[in-house]
Amino acid sequence: MLFEWFVAWRYLRARRKTRFISIITIISIAGVAVGVMALTVVLGVMNGFEEEIHRRIIGINAHVILLKYGAEPIRDYGTIIDIVETVPEVVAAAPFTYSKGVIKGYERSDGAVIRGADLEREARVTDIMENIKPRLETLTAESGEIPLMIVGDELALRLRVAVGDTVALSSPFDYVVTPMGVMTSVSQFRVAGLYSSGMYEYDQQLVYIDLPEAQRLFGMRDGVTGIEIKVEDPWRAPEVGSAVVTAVGGFPYRANNWIYLNRNLFTWMRTEKKVMFWILSLIIMVAAFNIASTLIMVVMEKTRDIGVMKSMGATARSILRIFVAEGLVIGFSGMLIGSMGGFILASLLDRYQFINLPGDVYPVETLPVLMKLSDFVLVAVAAILISFLAALYPAWKAARMAPVEAIRNE
Repeated sequence: MLFEWFVAWRYLRARRKTRFISIITIISIAGVAVGVMALTVVLGVMNGFEEEIHRRIIGINAHVILLKYGAEPIRDYGTIIDIVETVPEVVAAAPFTYSKGVIKGYERSDGAVIRGADLEREARVTDIMENIKPRLETLTAESGEIPLMIVGDELALRLRVAVGDTVALSSPFDYVVTPMGVMTSVSQFRVAGLYSSGMYEYDQQLVYIDLPEAQRLFGMRDGVTGIEIKVEDPWRAPEVGSAVVTAVGGFPYRANNWIYLNRNLFTWMRTEKKVMFWILSLIIMVAAFNIASTLIMVVMEKTRDIGVMKSMGATARSILRIFVAEGLVIGFSGMLIGSMGGFILASLLDRYQFINLPGDVYPVETLPVLMKLSDFVLVAVAAILISFLAALYPAWKAARMAPVEAIRNE
C-alpha cells in the first residue's frame, strides 16, 4: 500500500482523542449516502416516468402521420397506403379520420375527440386492442343495427354510460337544412367497449367509431384525415416520415411524427430531470461540508504527527495526499452505501409499486422506476468529485505546516 493511503487508513481507523471527530465522520458518510440514495432513486423514477410516457404515447398514437396541407382529406387512400408500405422501415399503415363532436349520455353531455378507424388495420399500427374491454375485432355493426362506438373509460364515467348503453353523437359537419334554418343532426351509437390507456388526457375525451360512419358523420365521403404509419424504430420517425413524403410525391403531402407532436412534454421531462439532479446534489454538498469539518479537526488533532512526518522526510505533496485520501475514503464509503441503498429502494418500489398517483393529475397512475447504469456512474462520480473538492482545503492547510512550528506547538 502507498505510504499516503496507509497513513490515511490508519487515521480513519485509529481511536480518536476527541470522540466528537468520530461522530462527525459517521455523519459525513451518512450524509453522502443519503444524498446518493436520493439521487439514484429520483433519477430512476424520472427514467421510469419518461419511459412509461413514451410507451403509452406510442401505444395510442402512430409513429408517423401522413397528412395534406390545408387539412384537405386524402382521397384514394388505399393506393397511398400501398405506396407507403413499400418504404423501408415502415411496418404497417392505416387510414383514420379525426374531428371533434359532442356526445350525450343519459343525463350529461360532453365534448369528445372522435376518431374513425378500421379496427383491424388500426391494430397493426397502434396498441388499441390491448386497451379495449371487452375485446373487439371490428366496429362494423350488423345491417340494420345501431353503429358501434368505443368510449374512453373516464369519459364514460362522466357521461354515466356503460357497455351496451346508447349515446347520441353530433358533429358540426353533420347537419340538415330545414325551414327553421340549419340544424345539427344527431346520430345514435351503442357503446361496444371502453378504452383505457392509463393516460387521463386521452381516456377523458377519446371516442372510436367505424371509419365509414366517421366519413359520413364528417361529410368526407371517400376521404380520410390522414394515414397512420408504424415504423421499426420509433426514434427514427422523423427520417422515415421524410422518406414517406418523398415516396408519395411530395407536396401537397406532409408528415408529422409522435416526437414532434409531444416535444413540449419531452423537453419538460428532460429539464425536470436535470433540475432534480442539481437540487438533490445539494444534499451531497451539505455532506461535503461535514467532510471538510472532519478533516480540519483531524488536522488539528494530528498537528504533531504532521510535524514528525515532515521532519522525517515526508513532502508537502505527501501530506496533501494523506488528507485528500482520507476525504476520498469517506466519500467513497458514503457513495457505496448510498448506491446499494438506492438500488434496493428502487427495486422495491419497482416491484411492489406501493406509491399510487391520482390519474386526474398525472398521466400515469403508479410510480414507475427504470434504473440505468449510466445514472449510477454519474451519481458516483459526482459524489466522489464533491468529496475530493471538500478535502482539498484541509489537506492544503496541513501540507503548509512547518515541521518545527508543528512540533513546538505540541
